[in-house]
Amino acid sequence: MKKSSLLLAVTGLLFSFVTQATAAERVRVTTNLGSFVIELQRDRAPLTVENYLGYVRSGYYTNTLFHRVIANFVVQGGGVSPDYKSKPTNKPIPNEAGNGLKNLRGTVGLARASGAHSGDVQFYINVADNADLDPLPTRWGYAVFGRIVEGMEVVDRISVSPTGSAGPFKQDAPLQPVIIQKAELIADQAPAPTAAPAPAPAASQPAAETPAGATTPGDTPPPAEGAPPPQGSPPPQ
Repeated sequence: MKKSSLLLAVTGLLFSFVTQATAAERVRVTTNLGSFVIELQRDRAPLTVENYLGYVRSGYYTNTLFHRVIANFVVQGGGVSPDYKSKPTNKPIPNEAGNGLKNLRGTVGLARASGAHSGDVQFYINVADNADLDPLPTRWGYAVFGRIVEGMEVVDRISVSPTGSAGPFKQDAPLQPVIIQKAELIADQAPAPTAAPAPAPAASQPAAETPAGATTPGDTPPPAEGAPPPQGSPPPQ
């Protein structure tokens, strides 16, 4: 009898560990335009997910901007304060592009500079399918590490914000600041049912020009970290 009770207890404990290991990790990002939820994909991008959660747990993203918005491409933020100054970051992490996750509408990736392994804190959300951000045998890509499972309509709302020049950014900065009020890890829950991606909304402004380095064949399409954008049509950064 004792052996049976012990076996049941051990089985229950192992089941608990397995459940915790496979439960979806989700982060709710609350902005002044609404909130959305990112489901992280640790199985495909373990280094990127752990890096991102480190910033989330520390409260780093509180009171930062979505400082780059390009209609029909991406929205990007997480490392710039409302006074348009870059916040200090931890060391960059290895690039996990090539993990099988593609830059499809609603996916979340780690921004970086032109260096392949320069990503640290800024993240971007694809508001369209962006194959030019995926890796090729001849170039590094941009690592996807999650997907939006709730609140894509909020991301769409951000993506059509009127943009222009603000701070060091010569273009593509929302004229009315889009502020990340907080990012928090939420309780584990069952994965949301898979549904067809919502259609992209009609943009309230003309589609952005081809971002430099993002859609030119053979070039690396960089959502870049922190630094002011280059002249011309800039990549997300």
